[in-house]
Amino acid sequence: MTRMATAPATYFTVVLDQAKEDLLRRGMPIFDFGVGDPIEPTPAFIRQALIDALDPVSQYPTILGQRRLRQSIAGWAERRLGVSLNPDTQVLPAAGSKEAIFHLPLAIIGPEEKRRRIVYPSPSYPVYDGSARFSGCVAHPVPLREANDYRLELAELGSQVLEQTRIAWINYPHNPTGASIDLDYLRRQVEVARAYDILLCADDCYLDLYFGDQPPPCLLQVTQTGVLSFGSLSKRSGMTGYRSGYIAGDASVISAYRRARPNFGVGSQDFVQAAATVAWGDDAHVAERRAVFRAKRDRLASYLRSRGYAVSGSQGAIYLWVKVPTSTPETFFARLLEHGIVVSPGESFGAGGEGYFRLALVPNLEQIEQAIAVWEKVSF
Repeated sequence: MTRMATAPATYFTVVLDQAKEDLLRRGMPIFDFGVGDPIEPTPAFIRQALIDALDPVSQYPTILGQRRLRQSIAGWAERRLGVSLNPDTQVLPAAGSKEAIFHLPLAIIGPEEKRRRIVYPSPSYPVYDGSARFSGCVAHPVPLREANDYRLELAELGSQVLEQTRIAWINYPHNPTGASIDLDYLRRQVEVARAYDILLCADDCYLDLYFGDQPPPCLLQVTQTGVLSFGSLSKRSGMTGYRSGYIAGDASVISAYRRARPNFGVGSQDFVQAAATVAWGDDAHVAERRAVFRAKRDRLASYLRSRGYAVSGSQGAIYLWVKVPTSTPETFFARLLEHGIVVSPGESFGAGGEGYFRLALVPNLEQIEQAIAVWEKVSF
């Protein structure tokens, strides 16, 4: 079997890095709203837990991960979702959600499996597409519509597509649009997935980052059979460089993933797992981070709307999703770059993102004010 029918496009972060290097060579100040890598410090108690766990002897992490970490993730699920997870059979720590998502089809879709279609939204985090293509599966992006609040409705795909589908991905709060959903939406997707025996997977890495008063729901609140939730500490706890996340849900699928994992890796380092354990056990620092991102979102959204930009979605995650205000997107992005303002073109996240751009809420409020002052001088 040919493992890669079509090579994926250059990963968008690589393109942004190249653009920033060019700005640095020219001595330009950079206002980086491109890659979603927050600059707020990792909370001190998390860093201290990592330091305290540095043993004199370094040994391999286990495949299953430390039980205390699995218990801490289950404890978070109980507090945040009202869901009881068995830490021994329904939770598997991961070295970040990106790696876990990428490896999923390699773990559960064997060469004899006839259903090889993987459904995912467009625009989206590029790893869904890369995972499908590198595993020799059929990538099936589904264009999202602003008019439908950026919801991927499985029922709209039709029986012919659904009968060929093995995995379907949803992601809310959504990257890149920041759109969110309600529990009824999740129930509808579960109903369709059950009818066609599709493994329904939720990329829940932004589940604790929302701008309204009500936390968004999780797939695990509907069912824990035939579904998986993939979570991460990267944005939630300021731990992007730690590489720590989880897979939770259907015990039989978790078991299959666990059996496959020795072929491509192990859990995070033990000292990272120690830091992750205390991070999942604390909610106060997450509320503080939510407030920081909300303040940045509110300031940027207010400015953009005052300038006539159309901001949509943007209910959660750490992003603003904005329509390109001109008929020539290339010129628009080039003019911003000339002034050191780096954003992510919507098409970086798939064809469904054309005509939009994403602002990652990375610069602090002072830097945002400086960026706004520069943006005021940009003409299109």
